Amino acid sequence: MKITKLVLFFIFIIFPFLVVNQMNITDQRKITLLKARYDAAINAAVDDGAFALITNEIQALEAGYESGKRIRTNLQRGIEAFFHTLYTNFGVREDQVGQGILRDFVPVVIVIGYDGYFILSKEEYRNAKNEIEVKEVWSEKKMYAYQDVQGNSLSFTLDDYVTAYEKSKNMWKEGYRTDIQNEVTIPLLQNKDTFEQIRRITIVNSIQTELELYMNHANEVAKRSGAAYTFTLPTISQEEWNNTIDDVGMMAFVQGIPIGKSYYNNYALGGSRVLKKPMYQAAISRSSGVKFFFRKECKGKFTSADYDYLETYGSGQAAAKAGYRQLSCANQ
Repeated sequence: MKITKLVLFFIFIIFPFLVVNQMNITDQRKITLLKARYDAAINAAVDDGAFALITNEIQALEAGYESGKRIRTNLQRGIEAFFHTLYTNFGVREDQVGQGILRDFVPVVIVIGYDGYFILSKEEYRNAKNEIEVKEVWSEKKMYAYQDVQGNSLSFTLDDYVTAYEKSKNMWKEGYRTDIQNEVTIPLLQNKDTFEQIRRITIVNSIQTELELYMNHANEVAKRSGAAYTFTLPTISQEEWNNTIDDVGMMAFVQGIPIGKSYYNNYALGGSRVLKKPMYQAAISRSSGVKFFFRKECKGKFTSADYDYLETYGSGQAAAKAGYRQLSCANQ
C-alpha cells in the first residue's frame, strides 16, 4: 500500500514537469521549423532581387566583355523583385496591410555595386498635411574610397579597376592597376597583393561603418513610431564578407519578427552575376488547381496568366517534398 502511495505521489509531482517539458520541446521544434522557413524566404528574396539588379532596359548597359563585374545596377527592379518574392513567401502578396507590417521588419537593404553601394532605409518627412510620415529612400552612391599616408586618394571597384589621385602631381589617373601603375608613383598600385588586401579591407570597412550608422538611424525612426524592438547589426563572418564583395549583389536584414518568446533576426546575401544554384518557382495551375514547380528561368513559358506563383525553393527536392510536381521547360 505504501509503495502504491509513493508511486502515485511520484506521478502527481513529476507528471506536470514532464508535460511542460514536452510542450517546450514541441514549441522549440515549431520555432526551429519557422526559422528555417524564414531563412529560405529571405534567401530566395535576395537572390531574386540581386538577379533583377542586372536587368536593364538598354542592352548596352548590361555587363560587357571587359569585366563581368562592371554592371550597371537597376535599383528599382532589384528592390521590387526582392519584396515581391518576400511577400509571396510570407503569404502577404495580396495583403497590403500585411506587406506594410512586413516591410517594418526590414530596416536596411544594401545594394553592392561595381564602384560603390546604395542603402535603402526609412526616412521621416512631412506630407502635404504637415504630418510626419515614414518612407523608404535610397541613399546616394557611396564610393569605396581610400587615402594613404601621403595624401593620395583611391576609389576602388569590385575588381582591380581604380581611380587614383596622386597628390604630389595633382593628377588623376583611371584604369586597371596594371595599366596605370607605371604612370604614377602611388605605392599601393605597385604591389598586386597589397593592393588586393587594402581594396577588400576598404570596401568591407566602408560598408560596415555605414551599416552601423543606418541601423542606429533605423532605431531612431522606429522608436518615434512606437516600435519596441531594437535593430542591431549581426556579426558577419569574414568569409561572408568576402562573398559580399566578390560580385554585384544585394544584402538584406530582417529583424524583429516575433517568434515564440524571442524575435527573428537574420540577414541574407545574393549575388547577381551568377546564381550559386538554380532556383525553383512553385505555382498552382489556374485551370486544374494542380501544384507544380519549375526552374525560374522557365517563367517565360509558365506565365502568371496560367499559373499563380507561390513560394521559391532552393532545390527541386525541397519543392517536391512540399508536394509540388515538376515541370520542365520542354513540357509547355
